[in-house]
Amino acid sequence: MNSWANIKAIVKRELGGYFTSPIAYIFLVIFLLLTGFFTFTVGSFFERGEASLVSFFTWHPWLYLFLVPAVGMRLWSEERRLGTIELLLTMPVTTWEAIVGKFLASWLFLAIALALTFPVVVTVNWLGSPDNGVIFAGYLGSLFLAGSYLAVSCMTSAMTRNQVISFIVSVLICLFLILAGYEPVTGLLSRVASPRVVEVIAAFSVMTHFEGFQRGVLDTRDVVFFASAIGFALFATGVIIRNHRAG
Repeated sequence: MNSWANIKAIVKRELGGYFTSPIAYIFLVIFLLLTGFFTFTVGSFFERGEASLVSFFTWHPWLYLFLVPAVGMRLWSEERRLGTIELLLTMPVTTWEAIVGKFLASWLFLAIALALTFPVVVTVNWLGSPDNGVIFAGYLGSLFLAGSYLAVSCMTSAMTRNQVISFIVSVLICLFLILAGYEPVTGLLSRVASPRVVEVIAAFSVMTHFEGFQRGVLDTRDVVFFASAIGFALFATGVIIRNHRAG
């Protein structure tokens, strides 16, 4: 059995596990209700008088801050709590295949949730003539953003068997990744640090790189940043699990 077949089997198992539980459907409903609320009410979608989804994408970093860790906190914590992690790791799959399979299943679940927001795209196209290329870039950036948060949650989930602790730690890490490039924070840092230091810190912010996607700019540096963030967090997950396995 090759690696891709192993990963595919784990993705199918994990994704099926989501939809055999009512929790998945509850999450989807909450996600859609919150995106609608932040877009149309808080984001003043109709009052803007412009055919764009700025009010939709602006809130995604904050919306994902709590929703994505809620999805990712069970990835490894549940396995450790039930003692099934040992069973999983004794199966004919490598640790890396198990990590990638679990991550892809959860990322696909989040992609489904994001795809279900298509009525917003239909609405803005019905009301005006938006640049759908910009909208596509925004969705792509949002998916990368969710993937980054999820990879962090995967890492924190491997650290502990307590899902609540995993959730809290991942929220704090993701909050740092937001605030590192938040204008009030960079403004405060500029008073005590050199512009170069502030620039380096801001470069680690998901906000800095997500803004490019929101403007419809597909910059290779932004793609590399999110891919690197996901890769690093999953690599750290592997290190944690291997240490647990050795212990």
